[in-house]
Amino acid sequence: MRTNHLLILITFGLFIFSYGCKNKTGKNQQEEAITVTPRNTDITPANAYNDLFLDTSDVNKFISQQKLNDTLAKRLISFYNARNFQYAWFDGQGLNEQAYGFRSLYDYSVDTSENNKALEYRLNAMMNGDSDSAASPRDANIVKTELQLTQRFINYFLNNGTDRSVEGLEHTVPATKEELLKKAEAILKDKNRNDINNNYTALTKSLEQYLDIAKKSPWDTVIVEKKKRYKKGDSTALIGWVKKRLQITGEYPEKDTTTVFNDGLENAVKVFEATHGHTPKGIITDTLLREMNVPAIKLVERMVVNLQRMIWAPSTPEGRLILVNIPEFALHVWKGKNKEFDMPVVVGKEGKSTTMFSGNLNQVVFSPYWNLPNSIVREEVLPAMARNKNYLSDKNMEVTGERNGLPVIRQLPGEDNPLGKVKFLFPNSFNIYFHDTNQKYLFQKDQRAFSHGCIRLGDPVKMANYLLADNNTWTAERIDSAMNSGKEKYVRVKDPVPVLITYYTTWVDEGGKLQFREDIYDHDTYMARKLFTDPK
Repeated sequence: MRTNHLLILITFGLFIFSYGCKNKTGKNQQEEAITVTPRNTDITPANAYNDLFLDTSDVNKFISQQKLNDTLAKRLISFYNARNFQYAWFDGQGLNEQAYGFRSLYDYSVDTSENNKALEYRLNAMMNGDSDSAASPRDANIVKTELQLTQRFINYFLNNGTDRSVEGLEHTVPATKEELLKKAEAILKDKNRNDINNNYTALTKSLEQYLDIAKKSPWDTVIVEKKKRYKKGDSTALIGWVKKRLQITGEYPEKDTTTVFNDGLENAVKVFEATHGHTPKGIITDTLLREMNVPAIKLVERMVVNLQRMIWAPSTPEGRLILVNIPEFALHVWKGKNKEFDMPVVVGKEGKSTTMFSGNLNQVVFSPYWNLPNSIVREEVLPAMARNKNYLSDKNMEVTGERNGLPVIRQLPGEDNPLGKVKFLFPNSFNIYFHDTNQKYLFQKDQRAFSHGCIRLGDPVKMANYLLADNNTWTAERIDSAMNSGKEKYVRVKDPVPVLITYYTTWVDEGGKLQFREDIYDHDTYMARKLFTDPK
C-alpha cells in the first residue's frame, strides 16, 4: 500500500457543487453542516441503472446499529436519496462492475483506516463464486454488504483530502439509464473530465471525434463476402468504399477515392489492423471489413462504457506496475511513466467474471504442481478415469485427498503440466495467477482467449528474471535450473509488484493511437444495456 497510489474519484457528470467550504473558524469539511440531497423519486425500476432497491428502514437500522457519526449518517442518507434507494453495488446478477472497480481501487490504494475482515470474507465469497450469484434485495447478507461498501466508499472519498463535491460522490455510480448521445455529450461538457487520469482524458478526446462523426458523417456499410481478400494492385468498387471509410477516421489521409488498391491504402489498412489487434499485413479481409462496418455510434457507445470503467483506475504509481488488459491479450510492465516491456498473454475463462481487480505479485513458483479445479475433475477427469484405469498415471497425476465427495488431484511438474515451468502468484479474490504454458502455439493467434487456464505468459523466463533481478542468489542460470528441476520451489519477491487486471475494449495507447478490441466476454454489451435507454 502506497500513499502515491491514491485516486481522486470523479464522475461522468461531476458538477461544481460545494457541500461545505472551510468556514471562518477553520473547521474542516467533515465538521461542516451537511446538506442532504432530496430524495429523487424520478428514479423508478423502469429507468434505474440497477434493478434492486433498498428499504429505507434497512438504511436507518444500519446507521443505528453501526453507530455512525452525524456526518457519515447524513452522507449515507444523501447518497441513497440521490439514487431513490437503488442499490449502488449490486444488481440482480450479483456484485456489479462498480463493486469490482471500487474493490480493486481500495485494495490498491493507501487507505487502510477501515479494515472490515467480515466484509472482505463476504466479498471474496461473492467474487469467486462460493455464494449464489443472484442477489435478492431482501437478503440480509446482501443488504449488509451493500451498506458497508457504501460506508467504505464515503470514508474513502472523505479521507482523500479532496475538495470534490458531495454530488460528485453521489453520482460516481450511475443511477439511471440515459440516451447514449446525451450521456456522451454530458461527458464532454464536464469541466472536470481532465482531472481524472490521463487515460480518461485521452479517450474523451477520441469520443469527441467519433461523436462528431456519428452526428454528421457516419459511414455506410457494405455487404461482406466470406473469405474474400483484397491486396495491393487489386481494383474493385469495394476499394473505393474502404478508402472513404478510412478517410473519415483518419487512417487514410489521401484525398484519392479511386478503386485501385495502392501503396497509401496498404499503409492505411496496416494502421487499421494494428489498432484493432491484428498483425499488420496490409490485406483487406472479411474480418477487417466487418470491423469497418461497425457504425460510428456503436463505437461511441463502446467509448462511454470504457470511460465508466476508467473512473475506477488508480493513478500511475511511481514504482513498478504490471498491467494486463484482457481484451488486448497483452501485459505491460511500467516503472512510473516509463514502460519497461510488453508481453503477449493468453487468457482463460477464469477472468470472465470481472472487469478489474488488483493484487501484489509476491511469489515465483518454479516447477509447479497443477492443482486441478473441481470443475475439471468432475467434468473431465472422472469420466476419463472411468474409461481408462491408468488415466492418472498416463497424465502424470496423483490423488492427494478428498473434498466434498471429489478426489483432490494434482499434476506433477513436467512437460505435460499446463502451468509449464513457472507460475507467479498475486493473491486475489479470483484465484488468478500468471503462468507458463506447454501450449506455446496459442501465442501465434491474434485472438487468444481459450477455455482453461489463468493468464499464460508469452515469455515467463523474462518475467522471472525481471522479478528476481534484485536477488543476487537468483541468477539467470539458477532460474533456468529451477524451471527444469521437476521439484516445486517457492521464491519470495523482495519488493512485491502491484498487478492490475483491466478490461478495456477501447483506449488510447502511449503513442496516442486509439485502440479497439473485441468484447470477448460481453461485458460491454451487459453494461450498455444498463447504462443506456437505446443501447446500440
